[in-house]
Amino acid sequence: MNGKQVRLFLVDGKPGGLMTAEIGNWTGHVLRGKRLELGEIRKRIEASRTGIYILFGSNAEGDDVAYIGESDNVGKRLVDHDSKKDFWDEVAIIISKDANLTSAHVRYLESRLVRIAKTVGRVSLENVQGPTGGAELPEADASDMDYFIEQVRILMPVLGYDIFRGRAASVPERPMKSAGQGTLGLEDMAVDSPQFRLRTTKGIDAQAQVIDGEFTVLEGSVVSAAMRSSGKQSESTARLFENRSLQHGELMKSAVPLENGSLARLTKDLVYSSPSAAASVVLGRATSNGRIEWVAESGLSYGTWEVSQAET
Repeated sequence: MNGKQVRLFLVDGKPGGLMTAEIGNWTGHVLRGKRLELGEIRKRIEASRTGIYILFGSNAEGDDVAYIGESDNVGKRLVDHDSKKDFWDEVAIIISKDANLTSAHVRYLESRLVRIAKTVGRVSLENVQGPTGGAELPEADASDMDYFIEQVRILMPVLGYDIFRGRAASVPERPMKSAGQGTLGLEDMAVDSPQFRLRTTKGIDAQAQVIDGEFTVLEGSVVSAAMRSSGKQSESTARLFENRSLQHGELMKSAVPLENGSLARLTKDLVYSSPSAAASVVLGRATSNGRIEWVAESGLSYGTWEVSQAET
């Protein structure tokens, strides 16, 4: 992948205030702001344009949720959401700097972005009904919009939103490419490593990969359905076990128990801060050396592979 130049501008000079973001040689433009700044947002040109908007917040359980929408006047739509939707506290507005996005374009973008967010599965969507995508776009327009989406997927994590980041697992079958209609390759993410595997004699069989710079345990992995304490623990190990137990609880929200009750199968990809954190949660332990536990088909451990990358 070629390098990208990202330009961030703090509108009021504060890191927590309104921010705009652009990628060099891309016609797109993003405005990020908080709900309490809605009055200022509505005064800006971005809010009067045809575009996409994404509301970010959390539900009653504290889980991250989002809503993806489109409008010919984003500002007016946000006022409506301000009175009807309680969950959101931040918004990202996505427009074209050349004002070249039409209603048909943004319906296409909305449909594809909703699909990507659902298949990636990192943030739950508040969208009740799936967008239809509107009428088919001319082939050239569809290609332009697919490129537009690629840039959005690159820029959103830079702004702190991982809603589109990761492997688009369980991608529905692509529609046939009819005349004048493009397709979007959801699975074309930045895969940065071979697949690694962690297996035990007790039936655990997990797969992982570095995807888009993140250590990702893959959908379909068979993991421990419970955390196992080793008995008497030091104070530091006990704290670590408590932390891993919380992570394991989050893992089980995305897993289905298997018949024997001691194992579970992941229903979506899950991202961890390190291979050791991933191995500990997969095995149901307080600690684990993931640099040794995760092994590629070639026989290389994750740690050995990582060292080899530094030497190339």
